[in-house]
Amino acid sequence: MTDVVSAVFGEPDKPGNSGSPGDPGSPGDPGPPAGPAEPEPEPEPLQLPPSIVVRDVRAAYGRIEVLHGVDLVVPPGSVFALLGPNGAGKSTLLKVINGRMRPSSGEVLVGDIPVGRSGPEKLVKRGVCAIPEGRGIFPNLTVRENLRIWTYRGGIAMKDVEDQTFDAFPRLRERRRQMAGTLSGGEQQMLAISRALVTRPKVLLLDELSMGLAPLVVNELYELVGGLAQQGITILMVEQFVTTALSVATRAAIMVHGRIEQEGTPREMADAALSVYLA
Repeated sequence: MTDVVSAVFGEPDKPGNSGSPGDPGSPGDPGPPAGPAEPEPEPEPLQLPPSIVVRDVRAAYGRIEVLHGVDLVVPPGSVFALLGPNGAGKSTLLKVINGRMRPSSGEVLVGDIPVGRSGPEKLVKRGVCAIPEGRGIFPNLTVRENLRIWTYRGGIAMKDVEDQTFDAFPRLRERRRQMAGTLSGGEQQMLAISRALVTRPKVLLLDELSMGLAPLVVNELYELVGGLAQQGITILMVEQFVTTALSVATRAAIMVHGRIEQEGTPREMADAALSVYLA
């Protein structure tokens, strides 16, 4: 995204009102042409492993506030499961952390980076990878064309992308020429997760990984998440599939009505989630 900045210098001098054209110090002399603006330096990648800190964050859609002063700390290198019923504000919180939505107040830090000053593009370059709810793929492109898009960030060869993806998901090799929109739900989620495999993120944000998938497919995907966690990636996952999510989580919290109600170990949150969901 390119910011366009307009500078206004006022009206030009009329002939006869300015100094002599040959005098470089006169107001009428335009002077030498400005050189090209220096390119903005690439943001430095995050150091492993970063933490995620959310401080008193409020956010709203129009006049409807959905986050009511959220405080949350995701320890560096942890797998943090954010649980809660539909409408609790979990996906909205991920959007705020990913820079896709500005909070109305509060602060979010990913490592030492204030998210509000960075935006999603810079966060991606610094190693923050988000897999949104609803897969996050290009349905009108083939599997292979989707994989090629993962290389556009730079520094990643297409062969490496294919090797890593097809080693992790052999089914995608068989369907590499198939339109992504015609894949099964599980295969589409595999394709979305392949982006996390090939870009080597420092922070991974997962939104409803299990949505609409069979339990066996969910178990397979979460085994992969567990493998990514062993690489030291900080993972924050929003999930309703409590048992499977907590099987790989090292820490968890329950969100209800836009607030963090409870936080603790996976075992503690498994018991607490039962009462919350039944309520």
